[in-house]
Amino acid sequence: MRTIFLVGAIVLAALGLVWLVWLASRSTQVPPATAQGPGAQDRRPDIVADSERLAEKPAATLGRIGGTLPDTLVDPRLLAEKSRRTLTVFSDGRPVKTYRIALGTDPVRPKEREGDGRTPEGTFFVCVKNSESRYHRSLGLSYPSAPDAERGIREKLINQREHRAILDAVRHYRKPPWNTKLGGEIMIHGGGTTHDWTEGCLALSDSDIEELYPRIPLGTEAEIRP
Repeated sequence: MRTIFLVGAIVLAALGLVWLVWLASRSTQVPPATAQGPGAQDRRPDIVADSERLAEKPAATLGRIGGTLPDTLVDPRLLAEKSRRTLTVFSDGRPVKTYRIALGTDPVRPKEREGDGRTPEGTFFVCVKNSESRYHRSLGLSYPSAPDAERGIREKLINQREHRAILDAVRHYRKPPWNTKLGGEIMIHGGGTTHDWTEGCLALSDSDIEELYPRIPLGTEAEIRP
């Protein structure tokens, strides 16, 4: 009988040892999320959402004033952010330089009509270039845009002929009419950035527009955000 008890005790001790070894091996394994790296499937949904929102955040908000603008830009694009008083230049989809800007005398509200002193908001393109501007150099923007033309019709600021002329110019990447009640001649030009002083244009320092002007071709997209 004692032999049977002794054998049973040995078996139980062996099973306990095996169980302890198994637990130790489990504690040294890499958790699935770590083993899979940043793309692990079991990340918290709120963390995933935050990272996706960060990825969607415009790169310009990470830009800083200064730096050197590359001599050659690939598929350039301009983004003005009125609240930050900045103009960011993109090349091949990446921000490469951010400039300080000044706005119209009514800098917050979007432009509605001629003489309101407001800087427009929306997506435009560079439709003219003037190397002899009275504000050093200037890049003319295609305001009023198609949405502005629709607003002009609704608010009875323009007639059907003017409406068609704006849409036709925008469709063919030409300068739209600048002599309607919607206003026009919105430029990116020099003149300084010490305060908001323009009639609705975006002003840079003379040295900044001197650098920017030759690198921006006609047709370049220019977005203006609040």
